[in-house]
Amino acid sequence: MPTSIITTDDLREFKMELLDDIKKLIAKQATGNLKKYLKSSEVMDALQVSPGTLQNLRVNGTLPYTKVGGIIYYDAEEIQSVMTANRVQHKVD
Repeated sequence: MPTSIITTDDLREFKMELLDDIKKLIAKQATGNLKKYLKSSEVMDALQVSPGTLQNLRVNGTLPYTKVGGIIYYDAEEIQSVMTANRVQHKVD
């Protein structure tokens, strides 16, 4: 397996590209261009859950959803609210 030598210039270039990508994401979020409604596959990817787990979250009422023409949509803000409401914090003495 051939090895590559990474220089400080390579790292600097990577850092600049990464910062540009982060700035674009922040700007996109600030302007509200992020998707309001997500499909099931997008929610599964975001939460790293299986289809069965997502169905359980729907059935037990944890995740509110809307069904239009056989496609299930989830409000991105409601998912964030559920995640915030179920946040667990452990006290460290």
